[in-house]
Amino acid sequence: MAHKKFSGTGVAIVTPFRNDGSVDFKSLGKLLEHIIKNGVNYIVPLGTTGESVTLSKDEKKAVINFVTDTVNCRVPVVVGIGGSNTQEIVDSVSHFDFTNIDGLLSVSPYYNKPSQPGIYAHFKAIAEVSPVPVIIYNVPGRTGSNITADTTVKLASEVKNIVAVKEASGNLAQVMQIIRDAPKDFQVISGDDLLTLPMMAMGAKGVISVIANSCPKQFSDMVSLALQGHFDKAAAIHYKLLDLMTALFEEGSPSGIKCALESIKITQHNVRLPLVPVSDGLKKRIEGLMGAIK
Repeated sequence: MAHKKFSGTGVAIVTPFRNDGSVDFKSLGKLLEHIIKNGVNYIVPLGTTGESVTLSKDEKKAVINFVTDTVNCRVPVVVGIGGSNTQEIVDSVSHFDFTNIDGLLSVSPYYNKPSQPGIYAHFKAIAEVSPVPVIIYNVPGRTGSNITADTTVKLASEVKNIVAVKEASGNLAQVMQIIRDAPKDFQVISGDDLLTLPMMAMGAKGVISVIANSCPKQFSDMVSLALQGHFDKAAAIHYKLLDLMTALFEEGSPSGIKCALESIKITQHNVRLPLVPVSDGLKKRIEGLMGAIK
């Protein structure tokens, strides 16, 4: 089935910017080669990490075209299309060119804080017009509202084209309920690097990762070992990356991961307002932690 492509390590890629704020496609190409050659399973452009909320429609289209051309079907590509206006998303999905796109990641509506029936109807409307499988994205820390386990299970059971959830609630009891109650072919994907290993121990099938931008081999190895049931070996990698995973989010993402990528000369640390680069002190710590990763 198509959605089995979403097992393992997905990477929520950054959108590199030049000093003048324009999209840096040369660095984007370097990043894509870096993560593909180091074993990631699929790529997710235009998510939170890609600063999609500050990209224009033309920039989003250019990024997607560049990513699909560069990836050239070597790994699956999942595009992020989400927001708080259901009709606008439905229209965008209806007119989107899904050539060489394998899935759609859509974040739960933010700011307007819909009820659970509203969240259900929102995702059902998107899934009905999407020609590719849909991954719903629950990140209450950013959206201001949680997709409950009951709502996720209802969507998984009743809406055929919804095949997975990227769970970033941090609520492991909720994650366990989804894994227990959802159909067997529905996938739970970690949306939190720090919780990927414990979530996989409970039955999650992988991650859509931030740290895998800068450490694709290490994180992919950890996820692969966990999928094989080698949790002792996976845990050894997890703990080696623990301090870096924590540091990357200390002053917000993607500021932290762009600092890490600059330290290995993949891209500059430029972000768009209202985001700003990390502080000098954190920059030095991230550079030191990156230097210690083998």
